[in-house]
Formats: sequence, C-alpha cells, structure tokens
Amino acid sequence: MPLDKGLAPAKINLALHVTGLRAGGYHLLDSLVAFAGVGDQLTALPAAELTIEVTGPFSQGVPVDEGNSVLRAARMLQAARGVTQGAKIRLTKTLPHAAGIGSGSSDAAAALRLLSQVWGVENFAPTDPEVLELGADVPVCLHAPVPARMRGIGEDLETLPALPSCGLVLVNPGVEVPTGRVFDKLERSDNSGMDAVPAGLDYAGLVEWLGAQRNDLQAPAEAIAPEIARALKRLRAMPGVDLALMSGSGATCIGLTRDMGRARQVARAIQLSEMGWWVAPAPLLN
Repeated sequence: MPLDKGLAPAKINLALHVTGLRAGGYHLLDSLVAFAGVGDQLTALPAAELTIEVTGPFSQGVPVDEGNSVLRAARMLQAARGVTQGAKIRLTKTLPHAAGIGSGSSDAAAALRLLSQVWGVENFAPTDPEVLELGADVPVCLHAPVPARMRGIGEDLETLPALPSCGLVLVNPGVEVPTGRVFDKLERSDNSGMDAVPAGLDYAGLVEWLGAQRNDLQAPAEAIAPEIARALKRLRAMPGVDLALMSGSGATCIGLTRDMGRARQVARAIQLSEMGWWVAPAPLLN
C-alpha cells in the first residue's frame, strides 16, 4: 500500500538484537523493522522562507529551531538539490516522545518525502550517506512502509517480503525512556544476531518466529521504567493478543492480533482501565 506522503508512521522493532560495539561507541544492531498505520502528520506549502509550526497532543517540548529533525532534513535536501525556495511546514505530533517508535526519525523521513514533491526535486535514497547523518533510524524510516532487516548502526538495510496483515495495539505507559540511558545499562553488546526471516510467513508463523527472537534492550529499559513490564503483562493478559513485545528502546509495547477488529477491542479495553496510558490500535503496514 502506498504511503501517504505526509504520514510519519510509527516504527516498530519486532525484534532487536545488539550484536557488537563500533569504535566511537555506536552499537551494532540486527533488527526486524516494520511500520504501523498510525503516526505524526506533516503538511507543507511553498513559501519564501523555511518555517515550522508544531501542534498536536505531543507538541510540548518539540523544538521549532535547528534542533527539530524536520528542519534539519529540509535544509539538507535544500543544500543537496540547490533548492532556493522555502516551505511552510506544519507538524502534528500524535506519537509520544522517547518512546521507542522512532517518531523524530520518521518525521525527518516524512519531511524528505513531502518536500521532494513540493519542491519538485529527487529525494534521497535510504542508503545515501546524508540520510544516516540525520539519525540512525532515518534510513529505515525513509524505507517505509516496506519492512526491512536493519543491521550495522542503521545503514545496512535488506528489503523483506511483505509480512502477513495483522492488527497492532501500541501501548505506552506514560513514561519517556531516553535511548542513551538504556544502552548505558546494557550488560553486554556481543549478542547473537537475529534468525533469517522465513519467506511466505502467515500470521501464525510470524508469531512463532517472533517468539524465538529477542529485544536485547528490554531488560535495561525495564530497569529504568518498571512500567514497561506492567504494560507487557497487561497486553499478554488480553484475549486476542497472541504476542506482546517492546519496541526499540521502549517504553512503547506492541500487542499483535490477528486482525484490526481484535486490535480495536483490546485497545478500547486498555484505554478504559489505564486512563494515563497512550494506546493506539493500528494495522501493520506493508
């Protein structure tokens, strides 16, 4: 399914193995990355200057200067393509911050997709070195909505066949977990890599395969935010949830369901019982 140019979908790490440490302190990863049909939204209109307005339920604390990933991406595209025009950008933040679902990286990737269209220039490819400069997760987010195996520090992407359609329930227990702190608490970096993703998986096969993989950042994230363990326990107790896992460095947890009907039922039940949590049902994009 084509991705709406202005959608910055939530990035989901369905498995995340930490396999090494590169000079400079960068951890090497081996991860299955997919995307959920929920995210931030960007709009852009041609203008003389480059400006950004941030709105939405998670707009508080988002910078509107050069610290904003969208503006950095826009200026990089301008410089690389010789664009003299600006744009009036509006970013609606509906994804929580420091949540393990790559919202800032996905925003940058969505800005590149959208502005290349607005300015009529060629976009970067996910493998272009400039993209990695914007952040380790930006290349894979520019690859959206196609699932990918992401290795190295984010620069090594392998396109995967479509995953089976299913429903997702995204649950964040209302805590921010800075990625740096999670990596600091990681006991070891030389873990085994992810198993090869089998071709032609059906839903039951995907659940079984994921059950044999890991997220090596889950234990250190739970040490920082015990609410993660509670969110996973809540998801696992829900009828219709066949697997629950933590995405990225947390604190967002993901419940897999066979279809969107079940995902909506699970999300509604958790929303009613955990009013302080962010809960969103969404399809798995392909």
